Amino acid sequence: MQLKLFVLSASSVVLWLTPLAALDKKLDIHKALQGVSLCAAIACAVTAGNIARKLSEQGEIEAIKERAITADVVDEISTSVYISQKQRQQEAEQILATNERTDEQEAELDSIRESLELLLNQTSSDSGELAVVNLSTRQREQIELILQCHAKGITGKNKILKEVWGVSAGSSQAYRDAKAEYEFLMPFVKGEGDD
Repeated sequence: MQLKLFVLSASSVVLWLTPLAALDKKLDIHKALQGVSLCAAIACAVTAGNIARKLSEQGEIEAIKERAITADVVDEISTSVYISQKQRQQEAEQILATNERTDEQEAELDSIRESLELLLNQTSSDSGELAVVNLSTRQREQIELILQCHAKGITGKNKILKEVWGVSAGSSQAYRDAKAEYEFLMPFVKGEGDD
């Protein structure tokens, strides 16, 4: 496109100057050739101007496209940063929410810790009464339910878990939690069953 612009511009200059310098002024058709040459030069100049205008418009369009793409990229980056920040904030709030325990949960955890410490410190006590005293009320109730299951003749671990905790055998978190608590309470159940 630019080559065409340069050729047309040069042609218009040549067509305008050639009749003035090269043609003999004594010829009768000198004025006619000069007029035709001038018209051709004007046509070349107008065409070159149109091409220059189109190139200018294309340049402006390209500049607008480039600015739009840049603005879109900046907007996309800022949106992703904002979303990322919001996600991190929500994750932090969730972590803080799960770490916040009620006083009751803290008291229960403390009693479990104390009973575990007593179990570890207990040397060879056959009765286990010292550790049972420090169990939470819920744990004592569960021991009673386990003893009632034994009295009814229900002895399988999975059957007791279903009866006392209401969970079926499987790989769920509730089942794993109930199983861990059952295994924790079994030494106390044996100690109470012996009494």
